[in-house]
Amino acid sequence: MKIRFSTLVLMLLCLVCFASSLTLVSCQEDPKIRILEHEKEAKKQEVIFNNISKGWNFNSRPVNLTAGSLTNNWTEWRLFLNELGQKPKSSIGAFKQKARTLSKKAADLNNNIPVKFAVPEVKSRIAAINTKINSINLYINLQQIPDTQIVKLVQEINTEVASLQFQLDEITRKSNIKIEEGENDMLRMLDTTRAIPSKPKVLNSVK
Repeated sequence: MKIRFSTLVLMLLCLVCFASSLTLVSCQEDPKIRILEHEKEAKKQEVIFNNISKGWNFNSRPVNLTAGSLTNNWTEWRLFLNELGQKPKSSIGAFKQKARTLSKKAADLNNNIPVKFAVPEVKSRIAAINTKINSINLYINLQQIPDTQIVKLVQEINTEVASLQFQLDEITRKSNIKIEEGENDMLRMLDTTRAIPSKPKVLNSVK
């Protein structure tokens, strides 16, 4: 009985020693594992940063005369284009800050729209730009940043901004046509050769 008890105690001691040795090894390996994981995450973040930086190319230049001229009297439009043209360079944090700023500038486009252009067609295109920029702002602040989706949204925003500019130019074009038609009507009214000659009055002879 004593032999069995001693054997049991010895086995317990062995188990304790084995568990202690595992804990010691684990503690010694943890820093190495943490360093490897940190390096792996750093490389992953570097790839994400490079992908976003490479794809963050907004077309900020006006594509027609109307869009260009509006930068003179529509402050929000000018500031929005300027913000689009400024590309972050330093870090993911810089892109996050830029996304927040762009969201605000895009929302500001709804303010002070020149009367001639304050129509549903223009406002709907501004809304589309807002939605996509807000999506970038959401995605870039996620713990796992979907860089491919962000790059895709940049391309879609370029399309939406171009569409807005074409719509602005279409409004100007139609407005000019109406002015020209009005001028033609005025010219026709002033054209004396087109006037209908009045019939001479016939005087009754006095009997």
